[in-house]
Amino acid sequence: VQLVESGGGLVQPGGSLRLSCAASGSIFIFYRMGWYRQAPGKQLELVASITRDSSTNYTDSVKGRFTITRDNAVNTVYLQMNSLKPEDTGVYYCDGKVSGDEYWGQGTQVTVSS
Repeated sequence: VQLVESGGGLVQPGGSLRLSCAASGSIFIFYRMGWYRQAPGKQLELVASITRDSSTNYTDSVKGRFTITRDNAVNTVYLQMNSLKPEDTGVYYCDGKVSGDEYWGQGTQVTVSS
C-alpha cells in the first residue's frame, strides 16, 4: 500500500488548509493512521492520529484547531487545519501502522507566513 499526501502550501497566519492522505489500497489494514510534522530544526512530532474505529488523538498545540478524519469509501485520511500559526510550518507526513510494520507518505510542505 502506498500513501500519497497532498494539500500543502503557503497560507497566511489565521488561514486554513486541508491535507489529504490517499492510500492505494484499503485503509482498513491500518489499525492507526497519523499525521506527523517535521518543523525546521525540530524532531518529528505526531500531530494527530485516528484509529480503525475513528478514535482520535491530538498533540496539545493543535487541539481545537486541527481535525483528523477518515473516509473509508475513498481510502483517504484528512487533516483539517484551521487558525494556522507560523509554528505550524513544516513538512507533514502521513503514516499507517499495521502489526509489525509502518507505511509512510512522501510528505507535503506547509508554510504559514505573512
